[in-house]
Amino acid sequence: MVYAAVGIKCPECAGQPTGARAATRRVGRAASVGTGALVTKTLIGINVVVYLISVASGAGGLRPSDAFIRDWALIGVAVADGEWYRMITSAFLHGSLIHLGFNMLMLWWFGQLLESMLGRARFLGVYLVSALAGSAGALLLSGEFVPTVGASGAVFGILGAGVVLERKQINVFGGRALIVVILNLAFTFLVPNISIGGHLGGLIGGMLAMAALSIAGRHPVYGRFDLLSLLALLAIAAGSIFVAYLRVRGYPTGNF
Repeated sequence: MVYAAVGIKCPECAGQPTGARAATRRVGRAASVGTGALVTKTLIGINVVVYLISVASGAGGLRPSDAFIRDWALIGVAVADGEWYRMITSAFLHGSLIHLGFNMLMLWWFGQLLESMLGRARFLGVYLVSALAGSAGALLLSGEFVPTVGASGAVFGILGAGVVLERKQINVFGGRALIVVILNLAFTFLVPNISIGGHLGGLIGGMLAMAALSIAGRHPVYGRFDLLSLLALLAIAAGSIFVAYLRVRGYPTGNF
């Protein structure tokens, strides 16, 4: 019963959701579900704005400033010198308009689908953890002076999360997540100047992040996003940073 202004009423008479409607609302609140792919759109907007800033910092045209890229890109010796922020900032940089457009198209296609499934909080957690894991993978397979930029590591994390969900019989990419991953990995290995480590690291990071959201028997979609889920994601992020540390600790410092 519900205590209303005009007396005691049943939930139906008081206009409150019951049954499936009430359960859906509770699940939505627990998972921080948002509508309209707000996080996906925001991430795309940030990437576009950063690209415009990088172009405005250059000498003209649509090519980003080399100095801007050098200041924020993932470079092993710079990370060894203490500039750990590059593991995240590099995921919002792009080397050309085509590079930006391709990554943003992929982010829009698959990001909005995963966000609608997981909700804002979980989706953002998967994205950021995948970006860090992608940076760790790029450092593992790149030279100490080779710059790496792009959101593709985080995008591969979205695909990896989709693979884990579809293995659990939760259809998020039309049941074709594994096929999409295989095609994109083939593209990664066949096309030059693509960060293989970044793509593989992001893919693994997304899969681990999705598994972390299922920790202790939680449903990966309908379970609550609570402190344990957050700590599990933070553990993967910390692991990525530790892998990066092991890779760069022997690099020369003080000369970048």
